[in-house]
Amino acid sequence: MTDREQLHRQGYLLLRQAVPADWLEHLRGVFDAGVKPSEQWPVPRGIGWQHSHLDGDAQIQAVCRLPAVLAVVSELIDERFFLAQVEGRAPLGGGGQQKLHRDLSHQRPGDSANAMVYLDDYGPGNGATRIVPGSHRPAPDQAPFDFNDESGAVQLSGSAGDILVFDVDLVHAASLNVSGANRRSLLIGYFAEPLYPMHQETAALRSVTMDTSERFEPGDFGFFEV
Repeated sequence: MTDREQLHRQGYLLLRQAVPADWLEHLRGVFDAGVKPSEQWPVPRGIGWQHSHLDGDAQIQAVCRLPAVLAVVSELIDERFFLAQVEGRAPLGGGGQQKLHRDLSHQRPGDSANAMVYLDDYGPGNGATRIVPGSHRPAPDQAPFDFNDESGAVQLSGSAGDILVFDVDLVHAASLNVSGANRRSLLIGYFAEPLYPMHQETAALRSVTMDTSERFEPGDFGFFEV
């Protein structure tokens, strides 16, 4: 199966070691410096997590624009798109457990994509992401997904610098950080251009302070031809 076939069939690609290793120390420092308690966000954040406001940092922005990431996002969204948001998230020890869920497209299936950038090694011990491959496009006659059914879930593991790029309709969740070890990550959102008015209406509530005017054209990135 090619990367393109896997992406569309399973709804995600895991890009191993996509972040240059010599960027990681700086990115972790930016994450730690940007952590704010729940009450300092426009909308209070959930307990059991650290949330970091970091979208103004130049190297954070460079991660969001890594060519391999933009190529996968371009393949998923398949029309002109923009970088909508990036923030830092980390499950605290004893926290982070989520129920399986979808983040959901807005106007059509596939109009949004997410990327999860792992700044620390991750696995079952420190709350790594669970995904259900192929759950992003259920067949018309398929029964509604049972979010309490974990039988199809796969828990990811890997190294700092890996990036998970996925369709927002892919069923996924964070897991319990049983070890208390750091599992810092960047969550990046990309939207098709028609979603820009909706994005502007809610940007302040999501603490988006970066410039989101740049546009990316589908097909401008050669990842799948390499």
